[in-house]
Amino acid sequence: MTVAGHSSSLIGGHETPEARTKLDFLECLRLIERLHRRMLDIVKNRLDGVGMNDVNSVQALLLYNIGDHEMTAGDLRNRGYYLGSNVSYNLKKLVEAGYIKQERAEHDRRALRIWLSDEGKKVCDLVGDLFDENLKTVQEKNVFADADVSEMRNSLRKLESFWTDQLRFQAY
Repeated sequence: MTVAGHSSSLIGGHETPEARTKLDFLECLRLIERLHRRMLDIVKNRLDGVGMNDVNSVQALLLYNIGDHEMTAGDLRNRGYYLGSNVSYNLKKLVEAGYIKQERAEHDRRALRIWLSDEGKKVCDLVGDLFDENLKTVQEKNVFADADVSEMRNSLRKLESFWTDQLRFQAY
């Protein structure tokens, strides 16, 4: 059997448990990427629905992740949300569009402190409301139980921690 160019071990025409685990793991990786894209599509649909055409879904999530905090672009990168050039570009666009305010940090004049303007807070609230609606619908339709959400979160955290350790402690 071949999946995405990789072969899996077969015994008597059946997959081995190891091969099944590998296929499941690879599917999970694809699903994580696809789910992120779907979430961005859902955010974009909401933005379009309310006529916010000057901010894209990635920028709306950036505003949501800033929320009520005041921080630097480096803080956003350190939290693991964004890549360096991506966050710099999007922050620049959001400042130009009036969604983010900024000023030089007093302790380090090279760093820019950023926070949401009133318009940025509106986008943040819109995304927060969208997530609340989605959670409510998922719960109402019994897509999965609260314990399933907790288990999924814990599993994803373990994978994130494992990969972080791989990057931190191993040379490739």
